[in-house]
Order: sequence, then C-alpha cells, then structure tokens
Amino acid sequence: MATTVRRSTRTLPAAPLGPENPLPALLSLDEAHTLDEAERAALPAEMARQVGYAPLRSVLPTRVRDGYGRQRTPTRLDTLVLENDQLRVTVLPGLGGRIASLFHKPTARELLYVNPVFQPADFALNGAWFSGGIEWNIGATGHTTLSCAPLHAAQVPAPGGDGVMVRLWEWERLRDTPFQVDLWLPEDSDFLYVGVRIRNPHHRTVPVYWWSNIAVPEDPGTRVLAPAEETWYFAYERRLRRIPVPEWEGTDLTYPLHSRFPADYFYEVPKDSRKWIASLDEKGQGLVQTSTDLLRGRKLFVWGAGAGGRRWQQWLTEPGTPGYVEIQAGLARTQLEHLPLEAGGELAWLEAYGPLAADPETVHGADWAAARAHTERRLEVALPHGAVEAAYAAWRPYADAEPEGVPQRVGELGSGAEPGGGWLATGSGWGALEVERGGFTLPGTPFPLETLGAEQQPWTELLHTGSLPCGSEDVPPGPTLVAAEWRELLESAYAGAGPNADAAGKASRRELDYHLGVAQWHAGDRSQAVRSWERSLEQGARWPALRCLAVADWQDGNGARAADRYLAAARDARDRLDARDPLAAAALAALAREAVETLLAEDRAEDAERVLDGLPEEQRQRGRCQLLWARVLLAKGDREGARALFDAGFEVEDLREGEEALSDTWAELTDEPLPARYDFRMRP
Repeated sequence: MATTVRRSTRTLPAAPLGPENPLPALLSLDEAHTLDEAERAALPAEMARQVGYAPLRSVLPTRVRDGYGRQRTPTRLDTLVLENDQLRVTVLPGLGGRIASLFHKPTARELLYVNPVFQPADFALNGAWFSGGIEWNIGATGHTTLSCAPLHAAQVPAPGGDGVMVRLWEWERLRDTPFQVDLWLPEDSDFLYVGVRIRNPHHRTVPVYWWSNIAVPEDPGTRVLAPAEETWYFAYERRLRRIPVPEWEGTDLTYPLHSRFPADYFYEVPKDSRKWIASLDEKGQGLVQTSTDLLRGRKLFVWGAGAGGRRWQQWLTEPGTPGYVEIQAGLARTQLEHLPLEAGGELAWLEAYGPLAADPETVHGADWAAARAHTERRLEVALPHGAVEAAYAAWRPYADAEPEGVPQRVGELGSGAEPGGGWLATGSGWGALEVERGGFTLPGTPFPLETLGAEQQPWTELLHTGSLPCGSEDVPPGPTLVAAEWRELLESAYAGAGPNADAAGKASRRELDYHLGVAQWHAGDRSQAVRSWERSLEQGARWPALRCLAVADWQDGNGARAADRYLAAARDARDRLDARDPLAAAALAALAREAVETLLAEDRAEDAERVLDGLPEEQRQRGRCQLLWARVLLAKGDREGARALFDAGFEVEDLREGEEALSDTWAELTDEPLPARYDFRMRP
C-alpha cells in the first residue's frame, strides 16, 4: 500500500488536565538534574561548559499545569495515523505530538510501551506529563513544557515528492525557538523517518536542548545496547560519575531491572561511531533508534527494582500493567547540558525508528563488545548508515514545504474540530504573536494570524497600540510575556501612561506594573520588579501583587514579611475571586499552598490552618492539601490527627519527581516503615 495519513481517535481512561495555575512561575525550578560547582569542576572541559551554560531558572513565560487529578473516565483523543505496508504510526497532536504507538505489521508487534491510560503526573518542567510512546523534549533540562500541549500539524509532500509526511511544529517559549518534527514512511519501509529542525530567528545566540525520549517495555530479559564502553551515571544524589559499561560494582546495568533505584545512564558514544541505541528482549527482538551524527547523545533511564521505582510505575499507569524504561537520543552527551545556537542559525538531523532482530545468544550470552558489534551489524543490514544519510539529504529540500489550507483552533484532548486543507491540527497562538512582533520568515512552519486567541489579545494590543488593556479584578491576571523585546514594550507603555490618570487609567497602570514586575523579575532585575509591584499596590492592586512581593521577600530571606504578605494575599483573593470559576479556584488553591508552606516555615501553624480552612471543600480534599493538613497538625503537636490522615489514605496528585515530602512527613510522624502507597523515594 502507498503511505497514507488519516485523522482518527483513540478512547482510553483519562484524567482531566484541569486549568493552568494562574500564578506566574517566579520561584526557581525544583529540578533534580543539577550539579553544584564542585561536581562540575571534575567534568571534561566541554561538558562542564555546557552544564554551566544558560541553565533555566524558571518556566516563565509558560504557566504551571498542576490542576489535573487521578479520577479517569473514558475520553476520546484525536490522533493522526501514518501507515504503510510495514508500520502503523499513531500520533497525539494535542499532547505534544507524542507518538503513542509504533506497530510493526509483519510481526504483529508493538515496538513501544503504550500506556493504557492518560494519567498526568508532575514530571514536565511546568508540571503535567504522561508516560509512554516517543516524546520530543525541547527547551531545557527535563520534559518539555509542551508535554500536554497541542502542536500544529499538517500534511506536506514527503521527500521525492510522491508521498506524504506529517509535520508537527510549534514555538518553544522558554528559549523562543520554533521547531518542527517531520514524520514519514517510505513505501515498504520498516523504519519511520523523523526529520527535526530547530531554528533561531533572533539576532542573538540562544541556548538549545533536545532529547527524543522513547518508552519501551520493561521485560525482565530485556537488554539495552549502545556503542559505548563507558557511561555517565546520574542518580538522584545529584552526582555525575563516569562508570564502565556493562558492569559496575558486580552488576550488569544494561539490564534495566538490575538497577535498584531510578537512574540515568548517559552513554559515552565515540564521535566516529554510528549513533544508535536498541532495546532487545530475551529473543533478541525489539526496537532500534539511529540518527545522523549531530544527535550524538544516547541514554538509558530506569526506574529500578526498588520499592520507590515500582510505586512510580504504578502511579503513572494502572497497577498490574507492565512497566517501561526509556531509551533516548540527544544533542549533547548528557541532559544536564545546553548548546549555543548562533543568531539566524539552525540545527537539523534525521532519526529512524524500527524493529530489530538479533541472535539472542550473542546479545545476551557473549561479552559486551561482541554483543554490541553484532547488534550494529544487524542494524546495518536492516538500515545501512548510508541510507540514513541519504534520507537526510533527501529530506532537507522538503523541510521548507508549506502546508496548504487554513488552520482551525481545536480543543484540549480533542474536540473533533477539523482544520482545513492540509492542516491536521492547530497548536497555540504564541508563535503567531512572536512572528507578528519580530517579522520572522520561517518557511515550512507558518504561524498564521488565525491562530491568535484570547490569551494573545492583550499583547497584540500592546504591540499595535503601545498600551496594555486592563483585565477584570474578579479573575486572575492573564499570562505575562517576559522576553527582552516584550519587556521593552511594557517599559515604553509605562513611560507613556502618565501619572495623572483617571480611574480607568489607574487600573491600566496597575495591570501594567504587575506584568512589568514579572518581566523584570525574570530578567534578574529584582529591585525594579519589587518597585513595580509596590506601584501596582499603590494603584489599588491587591492579591496578585502581594503574592509576588511575598515571593520576593522569601527569596531575600525575610520570612516574617513574606508570611504576612502571603496571609494578606490569601484573604484578599478569597474575598475577590469566585471559587466557582475553575481558573479562580486554581488561583486560590495555588496561593494557599504557597502561603501554608511559608507560614509553616515561620512557625505560624494557626495561620496556616486558617488558610486551608478558607479553601473550597473540593480543594481541601485534594491530596496536596491533605499532606499540608498533616504537616499543620504535626506543627500543632497533634500527631494522632496527622496519623489519622495518613491511615485514611490520600494521593498527592501533583507529587513532583524526586520530591520527598511524603516520606519526610511520615518520618517526623513515626518510626514505623513507610507504607508502600506513600513510598516514592528515588534515592537510597
């Protein structure tokens, strides 16, 4: 059959994503993948430079997604299906362009780990993420902020001009870089080809990051192979150590279940080696990924056989279902590194994914050198390295092919709306806004004005009129743009606002000062940010500016004033916001969580209790609030009450990767072993 592309749907139990957190993400990232200066000093020079280059400090201008739950109901997800005689590829354009399934027809084998549910968990840089399939991680160390966001998608001509491919693209907002992912299946090919391009349209160098993340089944006999004799081992002790492959301290770590705790293994792939990684089961069968040489890094992530890793596996899917491991490919040797992309430059490469069959006795019984050499020979037979290079060369002229038709906005998790012409799905309007501001020309990845929406409207007005419209005080402020160019526009608008304004003018200045403060904070100009938020208060603003000032106080070590301001902000928000509105309810809950953490740190348990009491019942019943209740009760000396909450059982929906609040609270409560349901520990 000729390669086809069609729209379809997939129905599975899914937890709703819920609203975004309206509070701007001012706080530093709680990112587990960090190294201190002493650790960096021991690394090779290039790696040390790239580990220290432009680390992300917050997820601004994106918002945190922490409003999801764990109650799943049958939900229809929009999919795109790319198919030839050998493979059927299922893509989720509304969820980061994730490849949900890669099915090999001749052997009737699924090559990926397919999650039977959609269950968000707090693993993305901005919160919501889900496991399974192949995801495209761009931006900064961690899972992309686009994990649960829609991408643009369109059908365009495939290399050679006699077929079709699916193009996915968006504007990555952390680094302001547009990117595209082109998927196509040559006729009769056992391999999916993926062309990737990241562009820097600016007049400045930008940091870039990319890791393709492939979830594969965690079968007991599975071995992961890559062309390396050493790996950089990173566990959750925040140390990066160079260790041998395959065996370290008497254990062959190329078998994922031989690891006890969750860990990353970044393979030291020689520059002159072919770039590939494979996961092969006890029969020598599985999936292989290979690429052109620019994508130099390869990695294995394992959950390990310990209690914490097993609990996370259950948490991300359903108990009783098989687990998974991740094999990955990236631009750098490790995920702790970022690379500079010069002004006007681009990075492009080609990846290929397909089945591989090797001799099981050689894969599992021979020494490591023989096993990987045999696997690479089998790959060369299945897909010669020259064929990958030729496919890349053939793809490059088609990377600029323009989609036909007109986009149409589609809803979260699939709405059934169909864009016109060659458009298959519609992403956000942020790219259109940036193209409108910068006048960028980006062949092949259009960001038309039709995609602009309500969130972009105030910023479109600022761009064209020089003034920022004021929103209602009855709803949380909209998102803030923080790039230098937008900050300059905000500063110009402030300079032109004038001090002698009427009531409407004061409201506009109040809004302007609030957003200007967020942009200044992001730029590192904290004193000016504080002054802007103080001016916002002077113009009549209340809880949004108070909360920002509380964050500033806490960062400056003034915990007492931070607690006072958080308490005042929580009271004011409760008086002004209608908790029946989902976005308002999200703001109240997020503000309460921050306030309670600060109040507890200042030994003000009674005030913390009053803040929790002021939340709507639905929010008080969420697992995060139950954990905070337990901590408040402990702070008040009510160990029995805190223990009763744990005994009754609760689930912290937004438990963060590497977070130890559950185990720490339990340890403060009792010397008894931590119950399995609360054991998410990722380190010894």
